[in-house]
Amino acid sequence: MNFHQLHIFHTVAERGSFSSAAQMLHMTQPAVTMQVQALEDYFGTKLLNRSTKKIEFTEAGMTLFPYAQRSIDIMREADVAMSSFTHMLQGRLQLGASLTIGEYVLPRLLGPFGQQYPEINIVMKVMNTTQIIDEICKHQLNFGLIEAPIQHPDMVIDVVMQDELKLIVPAEHPLAEQDVVSLEDVLEYPFVLREQGSGTRQVMEHQFLNKGINLDQLQVVMELGSTGAVKSAVEAGLGITMLSPASVKHEIALGLVKMIDIRDVEFKRQFYAIHLKSTLLPISAVTFLTFLKQQK
Repeated sequence: MNFHQLHIFHTVAERGSFSSAAQMLHMTQPAVTMQVQALEDYFGTKLLNRSTKKIEFTEAGMTLFPYAQRSIDIMREADVAMSSFTHMLQGRLQLGASLTIGEYVLPRLLGPFGQQYPEINIVMKVMNTTQIIDEICKHQLNFGLIEAPIQHPDMVIDVVMQDELKLIVPAEHPLAEQDVVSLEDVLEYPFVLREQGSGTRQVMEHQFLNKGINLDQLQVVMELGSTGAVKSAVEAGLGITMLSPASVKHEIALGLVKMIDIRDVEFKRQFYAIHLKSTLLPISAVTFLTFLKQQK
């Protein structure tokens, strides 16, 4: 018995078919079948019933499955524990990042990470969550970084960073004279927002609903598909918005917009890393995610 066989058995059981597991593992179906059979020979008992269209556990397979899961978890934990000692990492790390993370959060962190691990070549694609999931499933990305949690049967999701949205208003806006305003004050003015379904907008709307604010009360005058477009509209005085402070540092420094707190409500959110359950992340990816978790 070896870890490779346990990993294959776990993937077959989780996917429900040898062909699906073979595709996920980038192996031929006969090779996957052979490894499961070798594991069955080792234990001297059947682990999976193949007589039905969907593979089912035998009693022995059901007993083994949690041990296989634990072995995978232990390998991942070992990677995390050892990543801090590994300074001569090499390789190409391909990741996908949603808009706010990819354009405004990661760029300031890639420099320090590159200095610490110069041999890791990071290739980052900025895209929406659906595209990230699709490319991970096709094994075109090692992992993705997204702004809102997802429910996906094939994905591991893990919190890596914290963020908090703030009210952003034009420099000459009436609210700009205050450092803290109430929700009632905010509702008096038109909003420029990201499109429906964006992570940023979901966080804002969720907190408004928690405070008993009907979303119909919002005066949404414009919905835009990028944070850059939202910022430009706010600078032009077309409305106010909610954005991550990381995305408006430059505009605040130039005095184009002002960041304001809203009294008695926090628009906190988390950024998440996602990757396939059936795939063990390379040590370079584990090191990068550990680095992100250590950032303030």
